[in-house]
Amino acid sequence: MISLRRSVEISIGSISSSKMRSGLTTLGIIIGVAAVIANVSLGASFNQFFNDEIGAVGSNFIVIYSQGVNVFFDKELDLIRNTPGVVGVSPVNQQMGRVTYLSTSRQIDIQGVIADYGEVANIKMDAGSFLDDKDQYVAVLGSEVAYEKFDQKVFVKNPIEITFRREDGGVVTQKFIVKGIIQDPNTAFVQTGVEPEIRIFIPIDTMNQMLGKDDYGGFFIKASSLETVRETADEIDDRLARNLGVSTRELENDDTKPYVMFDQIDALEQTDQLSTALTSLLTSVALISLIVGSIGIMNIMLVTVTERTREIGLMKSLGYTRKDILTLFLIESTILSLLGGICGTVLGIGVAFIANYFLDLPSVFPVNQILIGFIVSILVGLVAGIYPANKAAKMDPVEAFRHE
Repeated sequence: MISLRRSVEISIGSISSSKMRSGLTTLGIIIGVAAVIANVSLGASFNQFFNDEIGAVGSNFIVIYSQGVNVFFDKELDLIRNTPGVVGVSPVNQQMGRVTYLSTSRQIDIQGVIADYGEVANIKMDAGSFLDDKDQYVAVLGSEVAYEKFDQKVFVKNPIEITFRREDGGVVTQKFIVKGIIQDPNTAFVQTGVEPEIRIFIPIDTMNQMLGKDDYGGFFIKASSLETVRETADEIDDRLARNLGVSTRELENDDTKPYVMFDQIDALEQTDQLSTALTSLLTSVALISLIVGSIGIMNIMLVTVTERTREIGLMKSLGYTRKDILTLFLIESTILSLLGGICGTVLGIGVAFIANYFLDLPSVFPVNQILIGFIVSILVGLVAGIYPANKAAKMDPVEAFRHE
């Protein structure tokens, strides 16, 4: 019985004697493994990118909006503020207003909030500061509003005028001093419901005074942690629904509630599902390349068996058993797939790294999945070599010597 070491030496010698053919054989495996690993890595990078964008406004974020008529007042604000798991809350009113700076007027989304909004929505300032509890006629502008909306850039301490149309048809105008400019959070691919760069923020009491109202359109809420977001949101939902007169048997029916709410867990789950679906699709296509590569190994091994028929007959006449021949050819196909797997893994990681660099994505390489892809490439080669190896092992030595 031939030793395993000797079988490996013979297989390596056979591969080395036909470098071109061996290289072309492994090319299919290289391309297949590289495609699988590159797709898996890119999928993980996109997923991390989306999660980072959501994290830019805080992953422990909850939003509630009235449907139709505003139904929220100070009573609901206090109810949410006293809910376990809530560490910050700001009421919000939202209305389009005509904003005038120097000689230019633009229609811009105005939001009335309180000082806590800055922390709740994870606001970062580019200049100046956010609102505080004592502010009245000051405004904080998003970076896009301050630097792009008007003919000239708006800076801190510059005056602007905001004009609202009230529900009774009247028009009210008030002068505001710019207190701060909000930094662009760079979340262009994930719509979080915040988007501060395109808005102007003013004290909600001032806004309500101008509009002649005392209700709120919604709330922006910060939970104590990502782990407690869903639990906190459910508790707020239950308390609000009961407080607004929703019957006990209708608490699970969102259609009966005069408001809608979502949290960042919803956004995270959606991006995870999108990323998983995209990665699965691309990886499935890449696996086809891997299967084609395995067929290539099978074909080339069958050719090798045919070309080495007399050699196989000689080996059998020298005492090599059927098991020795089977092992010899299986080792040869495994070595080819191993070389293809190594080269494909390196190539796949390299492609993913370059793609991440040009797409400005975080480089994420899931080791477990890369390892699985590498192992699969070896198994593919092993399976592809079974039929040719079995054919060689069954060969009759007498018939082998007659082969020309």
